[in-house]
Amino acid sequence: MTDIPNTVRGVVADGYEEVRDVFAAVVAQERPDYAGQLAAYVRGRKVVDLWAGPDRADGPDDGEGVDGDALFGVFSSTKGAAHLVVALLVQEGVLDLDREVASYWPAFAAGGKGGVTLRQLLAHQAGVVGTDSGFTPDEVADDRLIAERAAAQRPYWRPGTAFGYHALTIGALTGEVVLRATGQTLHEVYEERIRAPYGLGFFLGLPQEHEPRFRSLLPMDPTPAQRAVLDASPDGPHTLAAIAFNHHTPHPTDLESLPNSRLVRAKGPASVGGVASARGLAGMYAAAIGVLDGRPPLLKDDTAAEFGQIHSHGFDVVARAHKSFALGFQDPTLPYPWLGAGSFGHSGAGGSQAFADPRAGLAYGYTRRRFAFPGGAAPENDRLVAAVHRAATR
Repeated sequence: MTDIPNTVRGVVADGYEEVRDVFAAVVAQERPDYAGQLAAYVRGRKVVDLWAGPDRADGPDDGEGVDGDALFGVFSSTKGAAHLVVALLVQEGVLDLDREVASYWPAFAAGGKGGVTLRQLLAHQAGVVGTDSGFTPDEVADDRLIAERAAAQRPYWRPGTAFGYHALTIGALTGEVVLRATGQTLHEVYEERIRAPYGLGFFLGLPQEHEPRFRSLLPMDPTPAQRAVLDASPDGPHTLAAIAFNHHTPHPTDLESLPNSRLVRAKGPASVGGVASARGLAGMYAAAIGVLDGRPPLLKDDTAAEFGQIHSHGFDVVARAHKSFALGFQDPTLPYPWLGAGSFGHSGAGGSQAFADPRAGLAYGYTRRRFAFPGGAAPENDRLVAAVHRAATR
């Protein structure tokens, strides 16, 4: 491994020097207070472990610095951890993808949802992107409450006829299925079977003793031109997008504030509430597809292939844009077409990105402290993913 001096810290394996250089270029082009992390594994070997930002002695704003163990809010990258749990339970026969959700959870049948299968739910086809009444800030942190309200909600489209991003609800809904089928919460299964055995820095529900590792999210701070783009974005008060992101209530959800809430960090809502390092993100996907720390892959090849198979592709009626989803995971080959077929992962609103490419044996994780414009996977991931993939497949 090669030591990396100056602003960019960490190590890369031989052959991954280009990744270091691209990451350094990203840091140089960002604001002076940039803080972020990049990690990657190839066939179970950590080949990239980089970070940049003030050290613990001279951190920005609050006296906190950044290192490779620092934890950031990763928003919807949380969905990857949630649905790795579901994939494990499907693999073991505890859950059946083609069984109706209501067979596990009878209340879900309300409003014409009785025929919705677990497969359709995971593919964002169920039409339960929110509720008419919405949620208070504290309720957004409570998956059981979200699940109860969503079960009673009439779907916003006929299930199976369209798909749309279930931004704040899907983790609560799939989590309720896990609870009904196993007697354990999704969070408990994740902790016992995935996070703790590997010591991953990726938490669904951050224990108090790990709070010193958390770094508060810094707001987007757009340029005037970027602000004009944001202000021009259509989001009427009663649109599907407004309902899905809980913007139609007297107290609309402010995404940028979510990880800075101790309540959200403590409860770790499975759609958006996880906190992680890049090491934790990449390590989870490395464990999913390959041998890691002497342990066999969490997912068999057939399971990884099924959960990485595209199930919804085309016009997302919530995002009103072209999207592509596998089962509970995003299809990362849409933004990064050089990745292998069957890749699966999930980005987060603040800029994080994480995925596995089983064909290349590659697991990738990226975090950043400041919320990225325009939301979703930060634009610099384009260059970073490309550099990592080139090195991994060279």
